[in-house]
Amino acid sequence: MRIVLLCATRRGLRFLQTLAELHPSAEFVVITFREETFEPPFLDDIRQLTESIKGRFVEAKNVGHADLAGLWQGMTIDLLFAISWRYMIPRAVFQKARLGAYVIHDSLLPQYRGFAPTVWAVVNGESQTGATLFEIADGVDEGRIIGQQSVPVGPDETIRNVMDRVTEAYLQLIKTHLPSLIDGTAGRTVQDESVATYTCKRTPEDNQINWDSRSDVILNLIRGVTRPYSGAYTFLNGNRLVIWSASRIEKAPRYVGRVPGRVVEIRPGHGTVVLTRDGCIILQSVQADNSPEACAADIVNRLSMTLGR
Repeated sequence: MRIVLLCATRRGLRFLQTLAELHPSAEFVVITFREETFEPPFLDDIRQLTESIKGRFVEAKNVGHADLAGLWQGMTIDLLFAISWRYMIPRAVFQKARLGAYVIHDSLLPQYRGFAPTVWAVVNGESQTGATLFEIADGVDEGRIIGQQSVPVGPDETIRNVMDRVTEAYLQLIKTHLPSLIDGTAGRTVQDESVATYTCKRTPEDNQINWDSRSDVILNLIRGVTRPYSGAYTFLNGNRLVIWSASRIEKAPRYVGRVPGRVVEIRPGHGTVVLTRDGCIILQSVQADNSPEACAADIVNRLSMTLGR
């Protein structure tokens, strides 16, 4: 049994570990790419694990590139999986898999097709996300569904907690469905295109806070892109300031003279209260450029300060 795995991130690493445990006699060909500078590292760990199970490791983004023609030529593939893979996979590649080529995507397809669906789900304030195992198709996340598992999202949960549970859903899906994929008995359900939604690729600039937004919108952004990501950020006196954590304020004063981003209260040891479009939030943990993380009250500490400037 030869299994090709196109994977990235810590999730891809864990998926490879699980596959190797489920089918220890399989021959693995593992393809990944170098992480972006703003991402947690993963390539070297995937390489080391691949070598430890005596698999073949390849670093590449475009698996249909002419440079990889020699890899695919004459190779017999039984199963192909793509996990946290960001690039299109040509039909000439995915059709080589005798028992099929599959993706696990972190949403309940056909909703949230595309990039960073878990981050977008938290940023959008969703109460549920999930994972879907499906066939690779020509269109983005359009293949027939093999199985799904839902994952709840709490109103104050950060992206790390949600991602951990989504990863567990990935692993449970492959544990449940790998036997039927191998013996050809897996069921397949066509996606309902009438309810399909899409997400665009996120960039670090998308994490900038607009203080003239509602409090819930700002809080969702902060918890959606906090660690392990680069964090939501603003500017203080022209310098970048990352907001690692913040929370809503119960029974906040009602301001009729309102400047979004203006500091209105400093709570030593706890944080700094800042106005938004419709209320205020308390910033708890922040980090200025080239400085250690600190309590917001130690950095954003004057009522004359306005964030975002």
